Amino acid sequence: MIQIQQFTFNPLQENTYLLISEGKACIIIDPGCYYEIERKELLDFIQREKLHVVQLLNTHTHFDHIFGNTLIAKTFGLKPAFHAADQPVFDRATEVGVMYNIPFEPSVPPGRYLETGERIPFGDAELEVLFTPGHSPGSVSFYCEKEKFVIGGDVLFYQSIGRTDLPYGDHETLLTSIREQLFTLPDDVKVFPGHGPATTIGFEKKYNPFLQG
Repeated sequence: MIQIQQFTFNPLQENTYLLISEGKACIIIDPGCYYEIERKELLDFIQREKLHVVQLLNTHTHFDHIFGNTLIAKTFGLKPAFHAADQPVFDRATEVGVMYNIPFEPSVPPGRYLETGERIPFGDAELEVLFTPGHSPGSVSFYCEKEKFVIGGDVLFYQSIGRTDLPYGDHETLLTSIREQLFTLPDDVKVFPGHGPATTIGFEKKYNPFLQG
């Protein structure tokens, strides 16, 4: 059984996720901790629960999802993994932070790139890397078929979708990603998004105003 621990961090209220196996292994997804108190909260939780951090994954590399990458790298000796198509977004992230008046320590470079369809073993389950571009060119979602959840980044939200007015965003590509990669999952799959509350595939198929018709 995988435990999902959620934190909401930084001025953009980004959701950071820890996936925790029964053996206390831990995957960190999108560490958005920005303020010192947030960084301490995350590290204190990991220490208190005696977790062994084994991977650092990014659904995409907009600045609010990678604020904590370097902290995790320095603390646990891990480099982030994200999709190669997101490299242009990653390369601009520090500059964008300055533009938004939210400067941050640049992220360490990726240790590797995620592959579409890759399966990441974790505990007695695995995460499948779904390629879900549109919000950014290399956005991915992490789907656990066995435990019926998906960590979706900024692709699909509760009754909403990711914005596509940022550089490299594309509205039609995003809608196609949702319909072909997420809406083909079972209705009872729980969606943990990059912002806001969790939802389910079935609920969004029925009620998301951006995806009707």
